[in-house]
Amino acid sequence: MITRDEAFELLKKYNKEQFHLRHALTVEGIMRYFAKDLGYENEADFWGVVGLLHDIDFEEYPTEHCVKSQEILREHNVDESIIKSTASHGYGLTAAGIKPEHQMEKILFACDELSGLIGACALMRPSKSVMDMELKSVKKKYKALNFAAGCSREVIEQGAEMLGWSLDDLISKTILAMREDEASINNFFEQ
Repeated sequence: MITRDEAFELLKKYNKEQFHLRHALTVEGIMRYFAKDLGYENEADFWGVVGLLHDIDFEEYPTEHCVKSQEILREHNVDESIIKSTASHGYGLTAAGIKPEHQMEKILFACDELSGLIGACALMRPSKSVMDMELKSVKKKYKALNFAAGCSREVIEQGAEMLGWSLDDLISKTILAMREDEASINNFFEQ
């Protein structure tokens, strides 16, 4: 299996913009958090790599998202389980058509868009942080469809439904997950 360091180097080969790298690191952290929280601690590295690589193609190939990623990852001999899992987050949105089946894939599907929305909410706060963010703050912005309009509420709700969670639970848990790595991600970009 590809190591985390190898995955990060591969990600950087196709992603140069800080926005995309920050998103990848954020989703990696979310995935690791949920692996541990949901009893898959022995799979946390796998979950993390899937989160790190899920958008590997988006910066260079946005119109071929989740299709081109499969080609890229195969060219680099990445395990098929990672390829399938990364592509599953585009279910219903891209031509890939791979339905999230494993709980990990459902987490990725639900949290990819949600992490963007929560991140946008954090930027509006005086602290610019999720550390002091609460559910009600996100819910207020969530209802304003023109706020972070690129973050699909429909996908977030489908993800919560796939997981059998309420929307409030999904948002609350994702805030907690994002708190885990916020400082280390910020430090990475301040170097």
